[in-house]
Amino acid sequence: MSKIFLFILFLVAGALSAVGFIYILGTAPVRFDNPILTTFDVKKPEIVGFLPYWLVSKADKDYSKYITTLTYFGLTLNNDGTVKKLNNPQEEEPGWTALKADKYQKYNAKQSLLVVSGDDGAIGDMISNPVASANNLIADVAPIMKDKGFTDLNLDIESFMDASESARANFTLFVQTVTLQIKDRKLGTVTLDLIPISLVKSKIYDAKALSSIVDRIVLMTYDYHYTGSLTTGAVAPLSGAGTTIEYDVETAVKEALKAMPADKILLGIPLYGYEWETIGDASESATIPGGSSIASSGRVADLLSGCATCSAVMDPVSREPYVIYPENGYFNQIYFENEASMKEKIALAQTYHLGGVALWALGYEDATMLTPLSTYKNTLDLSGLY
Repeated sequence: MSKIFLFILFLVAGALSAVGFIYILGTAPVRFDNPILTTFDVKKPEIVGFLPYWLVSKADKDYSKYITTLTYFGLTLNNDGTVKKLNNPQEEEPGWTALKADKYQKYNAKQSLLVVSGDDGAIGDMISNPVASANNLIADVAPIMKDKGFTDLNLDIESFMDASESARANFTLFVQTVTLQIKDRKLGTVTLDLIPISLVKSKIYDAKALSSIVDRIVLMTYDYHYTGSLTTGAVAPLSGAGTTIEYDVETAVKEALKAMPADKILLGIPLYGYEWETIGDASESATIPGGSSIASSGRVADLLSGCATCSAVMDPVSREPYVIYPENGYFNQIYFENEASMKEKIALAQTYHLGGVALWALGYEDATMLTPLSTYKNTLDLSGLY
């Protein structure tokens, strides 16, 4: 065995020993630098928990063991980028009211403030003058972030309209201007929420350009079926694209990896499902219009525990559980998430060495589904060693 080989083996063994030592101590992300070995990162995952103002009273457990960032949802944006504080002269916007009154716990985690718009018309107006809108946004949120201790701004601008190249360029400029202002004012980091369909269809998001600007991107890999779906089905199917459904979570991840670094991607995981009324008792049956609703994982767990004739089945393709039971001459079908499906999604994030996961939303979960996150939170990604 040559001396050079022994020397390299010694260096690798030393690096691995250091990783083990760091894991025992449970430290924050650490960078190793060595003049001979390639520089690499060893990181723990980022776990974002979204907390909507309407779930504040239900998010009643200590989430510190499960999450690294708490994202408050949220402040609604006007069509000029300013924060909406009044719905009308007599009524405050509820997200603003709850934030102003500090009606939520902070759970010993990094604090992120989310600003949201889901109105295509308002978004179109906002990005028609991207620099001015971005400046308006920063003027409103900068003092809030300083006052409330937020060190991340989450941009949840959800548009499903087809977009021209100029609209895409304008949205990129808007995000770039916001990010530069956040950095210049030393307010912290910027997170962008991205709808998965934008990776394969022309929307306002230029994923590659945006990923080079912001610190992380939440891939909102859920609502593949929703209350308006014509058939029942998985909310966040891991697979099945091209066979049982058009698009799935793993396909979205693969598309995202073509445009951005893995460690910037946070995999969106729902803590809820949907319930539909159907005439048929087969899975993926046609739905009855108007007979659907959201089903929190907590409510589904309560239903299963009190129903002697109900039992959940794990769909072998989507890797998501569902339950079907008769009621009032029809059938109820619920596709939802639980501890088993949480493990599947964490495993997917680890397989592709993603930067972490993001949970929508705290307060929807059942008693056990967050348990796998306590282990995942303290797991080092050693992919940089290879």
